[in-house]
Amino acid sequence: MKSWRFKKRHVQETIAIGFMLLSFLIVTGSLVSILWTILSKGLPALSWSMITQTPKGGYYLGKEGGILNAIVGSILLAAGGTLIALLISLPISLYLETYVKNSGWARFVRLVMDVLWGIPSIVYGAVGFILMLELGLRASLLGGIITLALLEIPIMTRAIDEVIRLMPEDLTQASLAVGATKLETAIKVIIPQMLPGIITAVLLALGRGIGDAASVLFTAGYTDRIPTSLTSPVASLPLAIFFQLGTPYPEVQARAYASALILTVIVLIISLGSRLISSRAGKYINK
Repeated sequence: MKSWRFKKRHVQETIAIGFMLLSFLIVTGSLVSILWTILSKGLPALSWSMITQTPKGGYYLGKEGGILNAIVGSILLAAGGTLIALLISLPISLYLETYVKNSGWARFVRLVMDVLWGIPSIVYGAVGFILMLELGLRASLLGGIITLALLEIPIMTRAIDEVIRLMPEDLTQASLAVGATKLETAIKVIIPQMLPGIITAVLLALGRGIGDAASVLFTAGYTDRIPTSLTSPVASLPLAIFFQLGTPYPEVQARAYASALILTVIVLIISLGSRLISSRAGKYINK
């Protein structure tokens, strides 16, 4: 009887390991396929002028120029949206952990954030467009930043909240025991202790924002110039890829893959940067 149960558990474990390996191969294969497509089609079309120049006359017909406008625009949009999202998300996360913890109100807020996280980005674009009309704004850098902030707030809030919930309860209780207020505990204990995780959450939202196209389609507009003010329209890499792929000219389509390669490299730099910053910040944490 025991031998049969042992064999049954062994078979179940073998099947589970097989599914895990299959899942790993599927994910790895998909990643390799995407990277190979981008590299093989985009690398031949990539040039220094493409990175350092804005589109010239006839660029979308295969003429000279580059996508500097889209690179700068994507960085401005993502950085602005992430900054606003951080100013809203961090206080919400600290409030949930410090003041309400696992109460019904906290569970409701987390549920709302989960729902907002799952809403398609095109819906945020539509909401941002309505807000722009109400505020009397045109498609602009400011409109794109506001929309990306709305998109990133639930992502950043839930990520920071989960990070803060991993903090040992003893540290919070010790801070309160020596007379610190809840606000002082949040600022002087929780933030320094969980700083690496908070940085990772911020860069996670930044990576999502810099690669999103649907949310800025109606709100940021598109231009071949680098924006000079918050009210100017702005280009972005995702939209540049979309517009270039939509042309019938093979040379311009190749530039779309080169633009995708640039965007991938930027996201990769953000990911590696988050790991580097987190590892360095982790040296100053009490363990």
